[in-house]
Amino acid sequence: MSGTDDVEIPEVDYVSGSGVPIRGNDIDTDQIIPARFMKVVTFDGLGEFAFFDLRFDEDDDQKDHPFNEERFQDSSVMVVNSNFGCGSSREHAPQALMRWGIDAIIGESFAEIFAGNCLALGIPTVTADNETIQALQDWVDENPDGELEIDVETETVSYGSETIDVTVDDAQRKALVDGVWDTTALMKSNAGAVRDTARELPYVESEAIPEAE
Repeated sequence: MSGTDDVEIPEVDYVSGSGVPIRGNDIDTDQIIPARFMKVVTFDGLGEFAFFDLRFDEDDDQKDHPFNEERFQDSSVMVVNSNFGCGSSREHAPQALMRWGIDAIIGESFAEIFAGNCLALGIPTVTADNETIQALQDWVDENPDGELEIDVETETVSYGSETIDVTVDDAQRKALVDGVWDTTALMKSNAGAVRDTARELPYVESEAIPEAE
């Protein structure tokens, strides 16, 4: 991008890392990040509260959950089932997952708003059928240190000796591969052009046009 407001947005065409299987359909955003942890000014620190009520009981004792298991603590690719991220549109859900360390999510299907909120963070949400996902979850369970390689552009996931076809929404794939997924950074990178256009508009007073930072 050119201009005095250049902002570099990284292309996300490939993600790799070990996996963590999160089994169950219709896991909603309240399960991903309970509402009581949303009373924050920034998203910093939300990672420790991801899946909190699924991970801890009322006495804060650990339940059986993959995010509590030592073998998955360095995992960066979640493998989920259908309708993941349904419920409210809270952007805190993908923010919490990102801050826990998640870079990509492979699943059967995702709630549309959740997938959009993931895209805004540069987190690919790629899909495959039930049988394929279950096989992948089983492999991850048996190979917690195994590498998952997600090629966003070619829509494939490789693990072990397998390479499977996955689906990436066309608009999401283009945004990630072309490095235009961060809309806030895009607006900032085009701030100069916006100011130039504003100066040409007779109904916009010059005092209302902010100077470049």
